[in-house]
Amino acid sequence: MESFSLILAIVVVTALAFDFTNGFHDTANAMATTISTGALKPKVAVAMSAVLNLVGAFLSVEVANTISKGLVDETGIRPEVIFAALVGAILWNLLTWLVGLPSSSSHALLGGLIGATIASAGVGAVHGDVLVTKVMIPAVAAPVVAGVAAVVATRLSYRIGAKTDGKAAEKGHRAGQIASAGLVSLAHGTNDAQKTMGIITLALIAGGAVSPGANPPTWVILSAGLAIALGTYIGGWRIIRTMGTGLTDLQPQQGFAAQTSSAAAILASSHLGFSLSTTHVVSGSVMGAGLGRKGGVVRWSTAGRMAVAWVLTLPAAAVVGAGAEAVTGLGDWGTTLVAVFLVAASFAIWKISRRQVVDHTNVNATGPAAGEPAGVVTQAIAAVAPPPAAAPAAALPDAPAADGLMATIPAPAPVPVLDPSPVAAPAAATPPAAAV
Repeated sequence: MESFSLILAIVVVTALAFDFTNGFHDTANAMATTISTGALKPKVAVAMSAVLNLVGAFLSVEVANTISKGLVDETGIRPEVIFAALVGAILWNLLTWLVGLPSSSSHALLGGLIGATIASAGVGAVHGDVLVTKVMIPAVAAPVVAGVAAVVATRLSYRIGAKTDGKAAEKGHRAGQIASAGLVSLAHGTNDAQKTMGIITLALIAGGAVSPGANPPTWVILSAGLAIALGTYIGGWRIIRTMGTGLTDLQPQQGFAAQTSSAAAILASSHLGFSLSTTHVVSGSVMGAGLGRKGGVVRWSTAGRMAVAWVLTLPAAAVVGAGAEAVTGLGDWGTTLVAVFLVAASFAIWKISRRQVVDHTNVNATGPAAGEPAGVVTQAIAAVAPPPAAAPAAALPDAPAADGLMATIPAPAPVPVLDPSPVAAPAAATPPAAAV
């Protein structure tokens, strides 16, 4: 029993560690657009988001019940299975954070749980109907719905704001953006914090600490809310940069439309018990806002990288979770080996991230300032852009040379001129007879 209690404690601590990574991984969902448009300073934005995530964790337990009661057969789950699932989810979160990709922490957790459960109890232990109706369908539909809503909201914002004073409209949209960002943070707490509550509750059921079908205990709700709030305050600056400036260029009207659409979709999903990916929803909204402004563009290369990460999240976390479960099945030493591997891999990823630090001081930097190479479009424009026009040298003999002109246009041949100095003039004007 002592060994069992120890593994249960390890599972709870590991679940809270995942919740922490979920917090800094998904900070961008609520605050990236607010930071990129300058509506809030970076540190103020993440602090506000952290507090609202904590509040949101207490508003509902529907998503937590989906995880703990509906997705897998809780009677055939051991605490080691949940530990293996968390290992897969944490490592995927850290890897995508390292490269700045806003992938789904929710799908990483579900993928790890599905893989570890299949490795332990077989495919039959996973409830396929719940997986399809409450995970897969929302994963596809939510970003599309949020994106369309953001397109409509953006166009309405510009149409309504066209008849108002420009500065007043911009100020109003910034205020609205702050309010909508707070709503997204609140919604994030009601959805993502509950996933960790569900995992911990599932572990407690598997360990016999609570009865099957029980709701998350109060201490579970509080600890999960605090963990995700702390992670949010740390700030996932790499992903904030990608979401705020790497996907599209947003103005306050677009940021307001994107965040309002995201909050509505997330809150509705939380009420229905859908284990929704807030990353997918917010990414869809940001792209919709980018397309909603006349002349706005979406960087489809970045969107493509994000889509690849989305597709890989579930299977990649499932494979790692299944592998970790196979090792933990060897006994206590196997569980210890997996724990050591998780700590070592997490430390290695953190060390690699220190080679190029991204924080609140440079989160909005792009291009060379961000340590990134110029994009294909930027290079193409630079290659075909004509050199700056310059006035002919003969027309303006005393004009200074333009910066960089000598590197592209040959300088004209020098024209000899007489020295007009006052000393030489009298000597040249002296008649020959005076020299005799």
